[in-house]
Amino acid sequence: MMRFMLKSKLHRLTVTETNINYEGSITIDKSLLKAADILPGERVQVVNLNNSERFETYAIEGASGVVCLNGAAARLAQSGDKIIVIAYAIIENADAGNIKQKIISVDERNKIK
Repeated sequence: MMRFMLKSKLHRLTVTETNINYEGSITIDKSLLKAADILPGERVQVVNLNNSERFETYAIEGASGVVCLNGAAARLAQSGDKIIVIAYAIIENADAGNIKQKIISVDERNKIK
């Protein structure tokens, strides 16, 4: 049996911009992706703490402090909204209890606390 387990979480990011004209994805500060062990192109779940929206997309690297929702996802948040970005891994049942999650909390400017 396989299990979907939490692998990484970026907690309380602040959306810095939205771009409806981009084809899709969420742009996240490259250093935050690295700290959370999320690769460009990796599937992520986004939870908007301001309006309760939940959606899935993929991550792309951005400049320092940037958190930008692109394409259709841009309709699901506004600049200033707080979000959580979650990545999961599919783990063998026998290994599921041993996974070490990367939980990264940030400040108001999307800098690691």
